[in-house]
Amino acid sequence: MNNILRILFIEDHADLAANLCDYFAEKGHTVDSAMDGITGMHLALVKTYDIIVLDLMLPGMDGITLCQKLRREAAMNTPVILLTARNTLQDKVSGFTSGADDYLVKPFELKELELRIHALTLRASGLLARRILQVADLEYNRETLQVRRGSRLLELKAIPLRILELLMRRSPAVVWRSDIEQMVWGDSPPDSDALRVHMHTLRTAIDPPGSPDLLHTLRGIGYRLALSDAPSL
Repeated sequence: MNNILRILFIEDHADLAANLCDYFAEKGHTVDSAMDGITGMHLALVKTYDIIVLDLMLPGMDGITLCQKLRREAAMNTPVILLTARNTLQDKVSGFTSGADDYLVKPFELKELELRIHALTLRASGLLARRILQVADLEYNRETLQVRRGSRLLELKAIPLRILELLMRRSPAVVWRSDIEQMVWGDSPPDSDALRVHMHTLRTAIDPPGSPDLLHTLRGIGYRLALSDAPSL
């Protein structure tokens, strides 16, 4: 793989998790890991990944349930590869039905996993789409960190830029306020005005007068980035 990827490994076997992280980090990729389903779910929601490699049997929340939640509740289309020692047809049916894109039976060669990751990330979004997020005429290049609305180049500081990427990746779904606060400040969010200030800065930048509004507030719930303000289903 010649392109740098952001990979999340959710695996409760410590030695295997360490091997996975070491192997892909040595190749230049950005890797995160979680050893239980709940932590894995949290990371998948508050950070952006090109692919998720997910063990089937996990403490806290099993891989099937986690994958279903990412697909059905979070409306996330990040490619998912399931890792499991189970190899019956019914197990594979359950995995693919949950929303997984691929299924790799343990034990496996790391090179095979690498090839599958390469194939999935190419097929899922293509090289250009991995670099550029787009909602209507708003574009964000994740490599150059440049944001454009139409032909206009926007200037955003670090926190509004991170919030924008999360909203664009989840568009047209609603992103809960608590998810944004967790992504920006972790477990120690400041007072409620801090997020409001950053959202105002972001709105002022991406929704200039005369352009259709893209950033919509659902009071008491969160925010949604889309051309229409109608709630997504």
